[in-house]
Amino acid sequence: MPGITDRNFHEVDPHFTARIVESYVRHHTVGMSQVSELITSVHGALAQLGRPSDLEEVLTPAVSIRQSVRQDYVVCLDCGYRAKTLRRHISTRHSLSRDEYLKRWGLRKDHPLIAPTYTEQCSTMAKAFGFGRKPKAQITPARTSRAPVSARAESSAEKPTRRRRIPSASKSDVVSKGAAALPPIRKGGSRVAPRG
Repeated sequence: MPGITDRNFHEVDPHFTARIVESYVRHHTVGMSQVSELITSVHGALAQLGRPSDLEEVLTPAVSIRQSVRQDYVVCLDCGYRAKTLRRHISTRHSLSRDEYLKRWGLRKDHPLIAPTYTEQCSTMAKAFGFGRKPKAQITPARTSRAPVSARAESSAEKPTRRRRIPSASKSDVVSKGAAALPPIRKGGSRVAPRG
């Protein structure tokens, strides 16, 4: 609206306050001592309309951001708590996730919440246990009929000696050999005597 400045925009017309209080008193029972409090609160509420909400209080860190990361410990900027790692502390004590904590203090995404010495210890231990490495592929040698003499001697020394069993003739072999010895059969059904 033309001609209205910030100063007179926030000034409250007393007629608005009177109309609101009058309407409230018609529909509610209010004692004589409470009327003045009601007028004051309505006037204060109308004066706050259109004003920006109060800015969040400026946060002051417990220590400077530069000093929050030491070689052996890290410091919580909210309360000054020192520890090797802050992840559990900020989630249980301050109910913040890592991202919320970093955003709250205006920190970069790579700001450490774990002490550098502790990180190195964990890394060394993980390497010692072989974490993070693929297992080496075991190469199995192809089996050959010619093994070295010493290997054959060792393998024969380890295995118990067994007797070789000579296979006996099966019934089918006996029948086929016997049938070959018989003379051929004629068309009439009688056998032909072998020539000899």
